Amino acid sequence: MPEWIKTGYSEYIKRLPRELAVNLIEIKPEKRVSGKLTEQLLFAEYQRIRAALPADCRIVVLDEHGQQWTTVKFAQVITQWTMTGDSIAFVIGGADGLHKAIKDAAHETIALSKLTLPHGFVRVLLVEQIYRAISIIKGHPYHRV
Repeated sequence: MPEWIKTGYSEYIKRLPRELAVNLIEIKPEKRVSGKLTEQLLFAEYQRIRAALPADCRIVVLDEHGQQWTTVKFAQVITQWTMTGDSIAFVIGGADGLHKAIKDAAHETIALSKLTLPHGFVRVLLVEQIYRAISIIKGHPYHRV
């Protein structure tokens, strides 16, 4: 990832409360070699994603065709999700997106925008929205209505 993505991501991660453990797991993209179909590449990536997911976690796929929520709604949903005690795994696709199998396995599919966004940028945008949602939940003034 470019340095600006690492910097942006790190900035919001350090702002999150200590009791909120966030683990970034990067899945190596499948090598683009001639003769392999996109479907084959995505399936190989899907297998690595599934292997990396914690058992019994809530899978939340980020996809431009997913539900779009306001930040306040996102905060409400995060509150509901955390009541179960399960881990939440946000899955961001690579350049070719995500395999249908991971989308089908998802508990939720959300969109941060209807625009197609680079996956590195989505990482920063997602962690900022998580921070913003936690700020709303905790009554911190970061989010201004």
